[in-house]
Amino acid sequence: MGKQTEARTPDVVPHTSTWAIRSSLGLRCYILKATVLFALPLALANASTCYGTPANGRLQDGAQLPVQGKNFAPYSSVGVSLGRTYVHQSIRDIVLDAYNGVYQAAPDKRFMYGETGLANGGQIKPHHTHQAGLSVDFMVPVLDGKNQPTLLPSNALNKFGYGLEFDSNGALGDLHIDFDAIAEHLHQLADAAEKHHVKIERVIFQKELAERMFRTSRGRDLRTTLPFMKTTPWIRHDEHYHVDFSLPCRPLSAYRRP
Repeated sequence: MGKQTEARTPDVVPHTSTWAIRSSLGLRCYILKATVLFALPLALANASTCYGTPANGRLQDGAQLPVQGKNFAPYSSVGVSLGRTYVHQSIRDIVLDAYNGVYQAAPDKRFMYGETGLANGGQIKPHHTHQAGLSVDFMVPVLDGKNQPTLLPSNALNKFGYGLEFDSNGALGDLHIDFDAIAEHLHQLADAAEKHHVKIERVIFQKELAERMFRTSRGRDLRTTLPFMKTTPWIRHDEHYHVDFSLPCRPLSAYRRP
């Protein structure tokens, strides 16, 4: 007799029912929707809203600038503790991106930011603007007597840097303004603003000092690429340069006090 061949049962491929597939897809969609809906309030909670204008405005959910960075510091720990360094979240991102850009280009430079605004915006004396989280004062970067980067002296006696006065050449005792650093910073600030789809509305810097800054290699193009204020400001802007950003803000009448 010939050798019997053992009958084999063919492999059975499990069959997934249409109901099971639909159930699996439905569960995944539910999880995705739940994740998005859960994350959305968190994202909105971190978003800032500006109202009105820098000269007559308010701010909701403002963001405070960091108290220190790799190449920058605030003008005053007192000013920070009093809540005078808040901005719109988008402006905070631009400021930090610009400082990082300068650090990559010139890591030895040192910078100091000044007053920006209150957490809820509104009038912040003695400033005429700074009311909607869109204004930032940047104290001038300086070099010491050995031509080394240093921070601007800031204390109560000199109004935390705002009371200092540089001459038309940018000198004050052993200190002199680092015009190359200002030009690089403004270049990085403009670049960061463009990446965030934000417009720089106005730059205020003492005219004779701005002219010296325009003579630097990076500053040559800034005369035409940035909107420097052409009229004389109500106070000297020699120890700091002021930048106003432009964002679509809601009407001031829509603001509700927290």
